[in-house]
Amino acid sequence: MINTNQFKNGNHIDVDGVVFKILEFQHVKPGKGGAFVRTKLRRTSDGAVIDRTFRAGEKFRAVRTETRHMQFLYAERGGAHFMDLSSYEQLEIAETTLAEALQWTRPNDEVDVLFIDGEPVDLQLPSAVDLEVRDTEPGVRGDTASGGGTKPALLETGAEVNVPLFVNIGDRVRVDTRSGDYVSRA
Repeated sequence: MINTNQFKNGNHIDVDGVVFKILEFQHVKPGKGGAFVRTKLRRTSDGAVIDRTFRAGEKFRAVRTETRHMQFLYAERGGAHFMDLSSYEQLEIAETTLAEALQWTRPNDEVDVLFIDGEPVDLQLPSAVDLEVRDTEPGVRGDTASGGGTKPALLETGAEVNVPLFVNIGDRVRVDTRSGDYVSRA
């Protein structure tokens, strides 16, 4: 069992039979009344984010999590296919479960697949990835970093991000996987 005093960002807990990942939490001790914990949780089954408040000291079933290093092979017909690099065993995960993470993952990339109670549910990505720009409006002379302004760019994985005006087709850019924002040229 895990109680609210042991919460950490990234932990998984079971609330009323549903598994959630703790995104944020805050212990609150008001001047009047009992202390409580305000949390932001992501449901692992569908990725929905909810706000939930718990009484201080409330207990939950800790969820057994495990990560396995795997290679992303391809995605087709609603399934993402992965290969375990140690046993060469292949598995398929529903693409809807991983839609957010797959937009930052190229075929043949090595990723860590998160298993909760033995079931694959998510990918653990690095905080930033380097991807090639496949399509964007061409840069015009005078477009500089200090020019301010952005334009949409289609990346090699199919994701679309806003990039500065000086970025051209074929450039590699670094993108923050948590927010989907352009960070820098790679």
